[in-house]
Amino acid sequence: MPTIGVKRDLLFEALGKKYTDEKFQELCFAFGLELDEVTTEKQMLTKEQGDVAAAADASEEIIYRIDIPANRYDLLCLEGLVTGLRVFQGQVKPPKFEFVEPAQRQVLKIMPSTAQIRPYAVAAVLRNVTFTQDSYNSFIDLQDKLHQNICRKRTLVAIGTHDLDTLQGPFSYEALPPEQIKFVPLNQSQELNGVQLMDFYSTHAQLKQYLPIIRDSAVYPVIYDANRVVLSLPPIINGDHSKISLKTKNVFIECTATDLTKAKVVLDTIVCLFSEHCSKKFTVEPCNVVQTDGTTVSYPELAVREERISVKRANAYIGINEPASQLADMLTRMYLEAQVDDKDSDTLKVKIPPTRHDVIHACDIYEDIAIAFGYNNIKKSLPAFMQIAKQFPLNKLTEQLREQVAQAGFTEALTFTLCSRDDIARKLNKNIEALPAVHIGNPKTLEFQVVRTTLLPGLLKTLVANRKMPLPLKLFEISDVVVVAENSEVGARNERRLCAVNCNKTAGFEIVHGLLDRVMQLLSVPRKAANAEKGYYLEATEDPSYFPGRCANVMCDSVIIGKIGVLHPTVLQAFELTTPCSVVEFTIEPFV
Repeated sequence: MPTIGVKRDLLFEALGKKYTDEKFQELCFAFGLELDEVTTEKQMLTKEQGDVAAAADASEEIIYRIDIPANRYDLLCLEGLVTGLRVFQGQVKPPKFEFVEPAQRQVLKIMPSTAQIRPYAVAAVLRNVTFTQDSYNSFIDLQDKLHQNICRKRTLVAIGTHDLDTLQGPFSYEALPPEQIKFVPLNQSQELNGVQLMDFYSTHAQLKQYLPIIRDSAVYPVIYDANRVVLSLPPIINGDHSKISLKTKNVFIECTATDLTKAKVVLDTIVCLFSEHCSKKFTVEPCNVVQTDGTTVSYPELAVREERISVKRANAYIGINEPASQLADMLTRMYLEAQVDDKDSDTLKVKIPPTRHDVIHACDIYEDIAIAFGYNNIKKSLPAFMQIAKQFPLNKLTEQLREQVAQAGFTEALTFTLCSRDDIARKLNKNIEALPAVHIGNPKTLEFQVVRTTLLPGLLKTLVANRKMPLPLKLFEISDVVVVAENSEVGARNERRLCAVNCNKTAGFEIVHGLLDRVMQLLSVPRKAANAEKGYYLEATEDPSYFPGRCANVMCDSVIIGKIGVLHPTVLQAFELTTPCSVVEFTIEPFV
């Protein structure tokens, strides 16, 4: 959940009313927000840096830090927040955004080479903008908030804003070798090429985190104007030539992206929120974007779509009983203009403006009705019919077994569901390609690359972390593993397993064997007799994770449910263990 900081006095001036901290907190709560903190710039710097001297020159002006829902991009700056609150209080109606057609549109042409790195781009122009220092700061801060939020730290979308009066259209979006790109970066005086720029910003506090996005690419994305002046090198930095300032009147906004939908959302959000600073409020100048196939698309879209919802269903879902006209008024206060259908009094026609890209489904509209009505105003009521709940059988069995295994002298561990590929493959003497593992698409760290297919690595790493403890170490875990299942709806399935490890000067195979016998006794599963069809037994097998001749399948009713054995020395060495270990691991789902 992003947090924005707004100056209290500036906020109250824009709202046209002063509030106490308590009253403003109540207003935020009613609107679905939360006033997180009342502070000052000086207090924030002192808290972050711990240096009172460094914050000596900081402002003492009161700042409200407000938590904003992650999908409400329209509230990430002062302008959007003020408009939203004023509409909510019924002071103004939701603004209508209009296109202003210029004598000649600005054109941005996307070259085919961009398909190698960031294939999409959108653009728009805000004309006759008047910036103050506060609105300028808000404009920059909004871009940063969007970059961190919907843009996913510029990996999906990168925003560039430029002083249009310093440039000459048409513009071209290209991808070139880094050595061929030369320009003066924002707030610098020295010209750098792409390679030099990467080195220059490798130690920059804010920009160094974005360098890996394109650093290893053979080509870098770049935007030129008609005179081959560089506007920006997305997603790293803009050029100094076209930087905006308080004197800027016409703003050219470009967004390059790997996700076109996100780029449209970002562009709509920026132009809608800051078009109120144009001389003719809430107007935007469209741009033509020429695609690689030669087709021309106009941006921004500023699409207003209509949704229809049932009044009866909305009341039933929320637990209220309000007339259609009242529900329409609530939605209008939430920036969603609504009216009752002339032909069907049970239907509301709801207009979704370009600022509310978070409204995807009818349930999002129901949620806004609930917020406007007030969650605290919804009367508590008992269900209309009796419901007798019971514990999920698999969880109930899990809890019962945890208690019994602990009473058998084992200590319970709770380990991560995600692990590295090496943990489930190389360290266990197995091939990752042969395992039915679910892989993480873009793992953030090497420690979390796959979903575990066995509980064993987690317990062995727990043993390593506690190897200074006196022997024996007896650990167990009853948790889920995830394996690929092609016939499953999601392509994978969970499986609840019990795994126990005994670590001592000797392997102690009899310890885990005894635990297996005890668990089967608790589950009322008999040891299979010679001529019996039912029961459990051990069947010798070989597994690269276990010592040769010291491994067996755990069989139940002639079906393999797990393995038991003594771990191979190379497995112990891979996990940095020096004492023998015996293991039993099997699924408990057949016993539910």
